[in-house]
Amino acid sequence: MKQSSDLWHRARTVIPGGVNSPVRAMRSVGIEEPLFAARGDGAYLETVDGRRLVDWVQSWGPLLFGHADPETLDAVRSAAADGTTFGATTEREIELAEEIVAAVPSVEQVRLVSSGTEAAMSALRLARAFTSRSRVLKFAGGYHGHADPFLAEAGSGLATLGIPASPGVPSSVTADTVVVAYNEIDQAAAAFERHSEDLAAVFVEPVAGNMGCVPPEPGFLEALRALCDASGSLLVFDEVITGFRVGRGGAQERFGVTPDLTILGKIVGGGLPLAAFGGRREVMSRLAPAGDVYQAGTLSGNPLATAAGLSVLRRLRDPAVYEELERRSARLEAGLAPFGRVQRVGAMLTLFMGSGPVVRMQELDTEGYAALFRHLLARGIYVAPSQYECLFPSLAHGDAEIDATIEAVSAFVGR
Repeated sequence: MKQSSDLWHRARTVIPGGVNSPVRAMRSVGIEEPLFAARGDGAYLETVDGRRLVDWVQSWGPLLFGHADPETLDAVRSAAADGTTFGATTEREIELAEEIVAAVPSVEQVRLVSSGTEAAMSALRLARAFTSRSRVLKFAGGYHGHADPFLAEAGSGLATLGIPASPGVPSSVTADTVVVAYNEIDQAAAAFERHSEDLAAVFVEPVAGNMGCVPPEPGFLEALRALCDASGSLLVFDEVITGFRVGRGGAQERFGVTPDLTILGKIVGGGLPLAAFGGRREVMSRLAPAGDVYQAGTLSGNPLATAAGLSVLRRLRDPAVYEELERRSARLEAGLAPFGRVQRVGAMLTLFMGSGPVVRMQELDTEGYAALFRHLLARGIYVAPSQYECLFPSLAHGDAEIDATIEAVSAFVGR
């Protein structure tokens, strides 16, 4: 059996930091070595050291039917037998686009890509071209991938031009990024008043998932829609996390607010690398080759990913899927509620180490959460290694896994 310590040594030698995405590191929760996964099975993740963990991360959200879902695997095997990539259009690309258009209220046309970052940066380019404007408004703590314009954080003031949050990002790139606090509509309105003539788009997670699960305050999304309508800016919902998770039509269906463009990822690819952006036909028609805005990708609409996506999305037509997800998520929420502040929208939730509501990006009890993480991991429960992330219930999580998690959290609080 391969030991994780051996893999950790090898990984650090050839991979920066030993991981291929920073979210896999566990230093923020006081653990030096990351988990090394060997396989997944439904609600469980097995490590190379032979540990079997109840997994609430589920690859950060895409596995709505759990690890190694048999129907998804069958679809991928069948597709792989015909070829893994063609660089040419396939029927499944059309079928997946039709599923997305049928489900998501704002989407009349959609372009498939390979990652959420690619979808977000392409949507921004399209919004700038369509409006002939350059500035973009985002919210502090909102994550839209690691493209340069989005790696900005707020400074002081109500509406501050973006300051690069990472070396390697020129200040000239983020100078057109305006950052305000999430759920603070007065700050957003002030930013519109200051920059409306040059504001191409507002990018927002309709339910924030990268500052923990933070729902929109009543009227927040509606106010953004009204501000965009009045100024001619485009409203862009980043539904990489919420799309097909909080409802078949995503957060825009759940809250009844329709954006101009929508970014999708995670569930839309059935657990394989696939993302998408779509919206009104009038806007999307500007994309090449129909229009003059260039965007391309050799592996876009990859046949394995479209097969996986179709396998999942077709099953999500059944309302009973979301009824059961809601039941299980509500059971988990109710069980965790005595031990902290639980915030939930559909099948995404966060247990915050505190009692007060979290409505924006703010300082949280990360040390308390780190202690909880280590306690749970020692008892076979794997949650996100960050207080600023979500738990992702799936249809593979049954009452036994939910109850075991609640019992483990209770034991931590009652120490």
